[in-house]
Amino acid sequence: MADPSSYRPKPGEIPDSPGVYRFRDEHRRVIYVGKAKSLRQRLANYFQDLAGLHPRTRSMVTTAASVEWTVVSTEVEALQLEYSWIKEYDPRFNVKYRDDKSYPYLAVTMNEEYPRVQVMRGHKKKGVRYFGPYGHAWAIRDTVDLLLRVFPVRTCSAGVFKNAARTGRPCLLGYIGKCSAPCVDRVSAEEHRELADEFCDFMTGRTNTYIRRLEKQMGQAAEEMEYERAARLRDDIEALKKAMEKNAVVLADATDADLIAVAEDELEAAVQIFHVRGGRVRGQRGWVTDKVEEITTGALVEHALQQLYGEETGDAVPKEVLVPALPDPVEPVQEWLAGRRGSGVSLRVPQRGDKKALMETVQRNAQQALVLHKTKRASDLTTRSRALEEIADALDLDSAPLRIECYDISHLQGDDVVASMVVFEDGLARKSEYRRFQIKGFAGQDDVRSMHEVITRRFRRYLAEKEKTGEWTDGENAETTPGNGESPLTGTDLAGPTNTLTEDDGRPKKFAYPPQLVVVDGGAPQVAAARRALDDLGIDDIAVCGLAKRLEEVWLPGDDDPVVLPRTSEGLYLLQRVRDEAHRFAITYQRTKRSKRFRSSPLDDVPGLGDTRKQALLKHFGSLKKLRSATIDQICEVPGIGRKTAETIAAALAQAAPAAPAVNTATGEIMEEEPGTMGSSGEPVRTGAPDERRGQET
Repeated sequence: MADPSSYRPKPGEIPDSPGVYRFRDEHRRVIYVGKAKSLRQRLANYFQDLAGLHPRTRSMVTTAASVEWTVVSTEVEALQLEYSWIKEYDPRFNVKYRDDKSYPYLAVTMNEEYPRVQVMRGHKKKGVRYFGPYGHAWAIRDTVDLLLRVFPVRTCSAGVFKNAARTGRPCLLGYIGKCSAPCVDRVSAEEHRELADEFCDFMTGRTNTYIRRLEKQMGQAAEEMEYERAARLRDDIEALKKAMEKNAVVLADATDADLIAVAEDELEAAVQIFHVRGGRVRGQRGWVTDKVEEITTGALVEHALQQLYGEETGDAVPKEVLVPALPDPVEPVQEWLAGRRGSGVSLRVPQRGDKKALMETVQRNAQQALVLHKTKRASDLTTRSRALEEIADALDLDSAPLRIECYDISHLQGDDVVASMVVFEDGLARKSEYRRFQIKGFAGQDDVRSMHEVITRRFRRYLAEKEKTGEWTDGENAETTPGNGESPLTGTDLAGPTNTLTEDDGRPKKFAYPPQLVVVDGGAPQVAAARRALDDLGIDDIAVCGLAKRLEEVWLPGDDDPVVLPRTSEGLYLLQRVRDEAHRFAITYQRTKRSKRFRSSPLDDVPGLGDTRKQALLKHFGSLKKLRSATIDQICEVPGIGRKTAETIAAALAQAAPAAPAVNTATGEIMEEEPGTMGSSGEPVRTGAPDERRGQET
């Protein structure tokens, strides 16, 4: 625990101007980002008596080891910079809203020649128009199914579209009138784009125009006694009205607005957003956050606005945003929103009428979301905490292992030997910290030696990062003055930019943070190798254990007998999850490498030989084996192959060792090369059953 007075800036150092400040921990990670109208007044609040600070603020300042700031011209610039840094550094003490799901959108791909209507999730793409988000994908499909009667826009994938164009036959939707079938030129690209534009106009709330137009056309058809056409138009009108009924009118004046409500307690807060377009609720979403700092409702609203509109521009930011409490001060936030939209934005608290009534509905949704989240998380948090405590007790650790790293070795009969490192923090997978290794120190199958190499490489990098930031000191080197010392690890001069703290930007480094527990997939030999690697590097404060697959027993370094956890133990279940995730990650990497190797060919090394001539060679000779035994004159018979190229091909095939024969690992049978079983590169494809081959992977 750090003493804030140890890094408190000197009086007069902090400017009395707008800016953004960052607190960093001892590893130089940014743990908190904040903005202030006056940096001097704001930062002074953090360095008062600890007893007077909020418990979460106290935890932050005692975790931090330094503070720095950046001066800006206006509060709007401070708001923009704060959002950018929170997004970049992901500081642990900042409010970060978590989506409990990836909300689906109704998307129209206007960036394609023939726009397509589809359901999309994830990041928004340029040139695509989005409507929503919706609570469920089926709600989008129901709406689209109704609207396709009137706006028969393409909904098929690129593959289906190309296949229909090739065969000259549209898909089923084209036959039943729910697609205008541009794939077979029933409509031109311009006419199809007009349909897509009309579809988008309808979705943005311009509904009455189309209904009045269809009603007029229906009347004209009836007058002209075209009753079938009139009946079809009548059905189209009913379909549009039914689609409109799915979004009830909530605001009578056709308002475009977003309503944001917050429900909170001492520990967490839930945010609900209703997107109202044309007076109708077009979408809804919700977020939950831990209140890791002392924060007001207005500040929660400000963070929600940053996350909601930080990547949006134009009409995606509505004219009106209704909130339960205004940020303090409100002017910079309002100016920032106006800049994102390109015109004025009204940010206010509804006081009366329909808007206040709708805000109460949104507030009830937020309250229910918070209650539901707490119900789900209570058991989850309790289980994870119990699991970590059981592991600490079983392995005799000083504290619960909040960061666990697990390593696994994977290969196929000694080929393509790789390793994986997965990270669990607080009992949850931290996939951004996962790492993959290729075994480089030797060839062949030796899991123990491979484990020693991987652990050595990972923690050598950790020590190098510590040395780079100036944390690594040992004995005499601690007294060495800059410019006169050498690194004990690399023998290089410790002076220069690589040894200063100012170059670190706070972004996570690959191997900078040590775990409290290293888990290896294996028994006593693998555990001993991991412990020996750490000892060779002088690291003695990281615990090591291994989880053997056969009996699910836990091995500790130097112990003759394993630790046996009960089958019902939450600690054992967590270790199994960590081990299985490491195994999955390693197997995935190993299969990727193996598939690349199987697709490679000696012909790839022939300069100037492209795919067309490779295919011509293989088609002419039937297999790489026959091509390898062919003479130069025979190779010259292939169209497009000259004598010089033939000589180069013959030389490359002579230098390349023949591929090992494919073996059925279940029966031991050697499978001959046959025409038709070759991959695109010319190498024979292993035709053994995938499940049989997979059984040989480790």
